Amino acid sequence: MTPPRVVLLPGIVMPANLRYAALAGELGGSALTLLKELEVYSGDQPPPGYGISTEVEGISAAADAAGWKTFHLYGHSGGGACAIAYAHRYPERVLSLAVDEPAIDFSAAAAAYLNPELERIKALPPGERFASFVRLQLAPGVEPPSRPPGPPPEWMAKRGWGIEAFTDAVAESTESTVSREYRGPVYFSYGSLSNPYWEQMARRLTGRYRRYTAERYEGAHHFNTSHQHSPKRVAAALRNLWSSAE
Repeated sequence: MTPPRVVLLPGIVMPANLRYAALAGELGGSALTLLKELEVYSGDQPPPGYGISTEVEGISAAADAAGWKTFHLYGHSGGGACAIAYAHRYPERVLSLAVDEPAIDFSAAAAAYLNPELERIKALPPGERFASFVRLQLAPGVEPPSRPPGPPPEWMAKRGWGIEAFTDAVAESTESTVSREYRGPVYFSYGSLSNPYWEQMARRLTGRYRRYTAERYEGAHHFNTSHQHSPKRVAAALRNLWSSAE
C-alpha cells in the first residue's frame, strides 16, 4: 500500500526543511512528504506579477513534477493561506487540507482586521518593520523569540522583500479566492499564545467546511508552531485526517 502523499508548505519566514524537521521526523516512513518552498523565493526577487495565484500554480507544478495527481496538503502561515487558496482552486486534487495559523482565510472579516495592520507595518521605518511583523503574530504580552546567536543565515537576506511581496499579495486577494467549494476533510490548528485572530478564524471556518476539526495547542504560538511544539500530536492528527479522506 502506498503511503499518503502530502505537500508541506512553510510560512513566509522559515524555509520548509527547518519548519518541518520535527514533523517530518515524527511521520517517518508513514507518509511521502514533498517540501515545497514558496514561489516568492524562487529567485532573487519576487516573480513578475507575483500574487497568490503564483503560489497556487507553483503547487500544481511541484505535484506534477512528482507525478502526484492527488495529494494531501498542509501549510503553515503564508503556506497555510496558499493551501486554502489551492484547495478551493483545485478541489479535485486535494484529498485533505490541514492548516496551522494560515495568514488569511480570504474572508471579509480576516481582511478587515489584517489589511490595516499590514498597512501600519508598511508605514514604519524599514528597520522597525520585521519586529512589528513578528509581534503581530503573538498574543498581547507574549514575548517574541530571541534571535539565535551568530550571523543570520543566508536565507534571511530574502525575507524583507519576501514578506512585503507576500503581504501585498494577501492585501490584494478577495473572497473570490474561495468561491469554489472544498468538500474534503479540513484540520485547523492554532496556539494559545498566538494572536487571537486565529482563534476567531478557527471558529469562523466551521461555517465554511462540512468536515472540519479545529484544535488549540496550549503553549504554542506562531513561531513555536503546533508541529514544532507537539509534533507527535500533530502527526497523529494528520494520520486521522488522511484516514478520513480515504
